[in-house]
Amino acid sequence: MLRGQQVTKRFGGLTALNRVDFAIEPGQIVGLIGPNGSGKTTLFNVITGFYRPEEGRILFDGHDITGARPHIVARMGIGRTFQIVQPFQNMTALENVEIGVLYGQGLSHGSESQARAQELLDLVGLGHQRHTPVRNFTLAEKKRLEIARALSVRPRLLLLDEVFAGLNPGEVKQAIELIFHIRRELGLTLLIVEHVLGALRDTCERVIVLNYGQKIAEGPPEEVFNHPEVIAAYLGSNETH
Repeated sequence: MLRGQQVTKRFGGLTALNRVDFAIEPGQIVGLIGPNGSGKTTLFNVITGFYRPEEGRILFDGHDITGARPHIVARMGIGRTFQIVQPFQNMTALENVEIGVLYGQGLSHGSESQARAQELLDLVGLGHQRHTPVRNFTLAEKKRLEIARALSVRPRLLLLDEVFAGLNPGEVKQAIELIFHIRRELGLTLLIVEHVLGALRDTCERVIVLNYGQKIAEGPPEEVFNHPEVIAAYLGSNETH
């Protein structure tokens, strides 16, 4: 479904991504990890058109989307969340999601768009709070809303950027259950950037590891988490269990 070929992105003299190859198959849940500054969010930004790579290509369903504008990428079927959630604080949950429905699905304003927004809020467990101003939401609720907003464009591929960050263990467990629920209900493929390794172990079939912009490992979570180069670069000996 998604393939990167020799993807390279530079910022002045800094090479944020260095000839990175990757492939995501339909229906998979794939994790993307690495220390801070390793290039994870940069890769998300290249995939979704916020950055144009200096070298390499991004292919989605066989179509070259390298450098396509973000709104084009979204309408082709790639949705994403952001590491720092930025909802419209003074709007209700329903209004936040309805904006994405109107833009991403081309529905007319009114009952049709509201009904679809309500469906997405129900899906992420916020249906009963549809009329609540988002400024009153907890962090966990805002992260669920962020997922609903990403789903509003009807993506086939969903990119999640640190959806577990800042959550307590109970909220992390609920978030994992939500991810599986979303995949089951919508048939989505997911690529997840995350630092909460236990959550990735419980969620992902495969993990890709970046360090200094280069891919250094790829495989099943347990295999990757115990890879010597990964431990040395990112995990540390006390973070693998």
